[in-house]
Amino acid sequence: MATASSQAGVTTNPGSSSEEQRRLAALERAHRTRQKQSLDLQRERILSQRTSNPGRRAALEAALKEIEAQIETLS
Repeated sequence: MATASSQAGVTTNPGSSSEEQRRLAALERAHRTRQKQSLDLQRERILSQRTSNPGRRAALEAALKEIEAQIETLS
């Protein structure tokens, strides 16, 4: 019968935990980089939009503030 750790794909090799931690850290960095790139693109799209409608302008400014706050938390 398989143990819970072998069922989950966890290895018991010494040093594998540091390798796993490095792999997870690299995945997390890649994920954060993709998130930041996506937010930067959204920010650029909002900045490129021009409108004379005050309501639309207020909505764009609010969206821009939210995106910039999200970018700040990722930095």
